[in-house]
Amino acid sequence: MAHTTSNPKIHEGRNLKRFRELFSLKQEALAFELGEDWNQQKVSLLEQREKIDNDILEQVAAILRIPADAIRNFDEQQAINIISNNTFDNCAQPASVFNNSTIHPIDKMIQLHEEKIALYERMLKEKDEMMERLERLIGGNK
Repeated sequence: MAHTTSNPKIHEGRNLKRFRELFSLKQEALAFELGEDWNQQKVSLLEQREKIDNDILEQVAAILRIPADAIRNFDEQQAINIISNNTFDNCAQPASVFNNSTIHPIDKMIQLHEEKIALYERMLKEKDEMMERLERLIGGNK
């Protein structure tokens, strides 16, 4: 089996693991997709390899639905540098980037809880009003 030729700083097994985790795919599931000869331990060993055979890399990439070159060429340090250079160091970014309000999950839960309480109170009020109308109707028929 031929090995891929890529940047020696790139660890293909580690990259495979990152992409697998990004897609929330367990090692057991990847092993199942690779076939009967595979199990969780074999996938774990594969992820520890610096270089992955081309045919296996192509299979895994097809399962993850990403190009094999994404696994071959992903360099975490380069990605961090690109992100930091384009995001944090560039003061020429539009002001709207920094004015975006972030909705925190807890705040959203509190808001939903308050809306639920308000809805429940409206329903109780409508029930009380309906009961009064029914009592008037029943009282008027006597």
